[in-house]
Amino acid sequence: MGIGLFFCFLDLVVSAVIENIRRRKAIREGYIDNPEAVLDMSAMWLILHNVLNGIAETFNAIGQSEFYYTEFPRSMSSIAAALFSLGSAIGNLLASLLFSIVDDITSKEGKQSWVSDNIKGHYDKYYWVLAIMGAVNMVYYLVCNWAYGPTIEDVAGNRVHQEEEK
Repeated sequence: MGIGLFFCFLDLVVSAVIENIRRRKAIREGYIDNPEAVLDMSAMWLILHNVLNGIAETFNAIGQSEFYYTEFPRSMSSIAAALFSLGSAIGNLLASLLFSIVDDITSKEGKQSWVSDNIKGHYDKYYWVLAIMGAVNMVYYLVCNWAYGPTIEDVAGNRVHQEEEK
């Protein structure tokens, strides 16, 4: 999971940088007041974002599934799969809420929202906010990982934490 969180953070940083490049290029080419203009920029710029996002999702999804299946008793394996789906659903709801909050806060006092569909918006700043949250999440994960500690199996095959065995 930690590798997935790192690649997610890296993806957000790369997305912020690429969005900044795209926005500057659009302004330079005079598209600031033309939201329907087609920018002369290759879609290949999206490859790095998609590769990093795929790696992040793969490591995170597999890591979470493995964690649930190794920590829950075998009789609760269906609950493990349900928890993974529930976590994804809650994450999507929170992402939508965060998007709305950023939109509301950044559009105060007649300013252009960061997440508007116009080039005057600042998706690059939005990506930086997400990257900062990703960095905080990664640190939080490392603290939780350190505090939780590894599990082992006792003689009967039951999973216990090392602290409980002592």
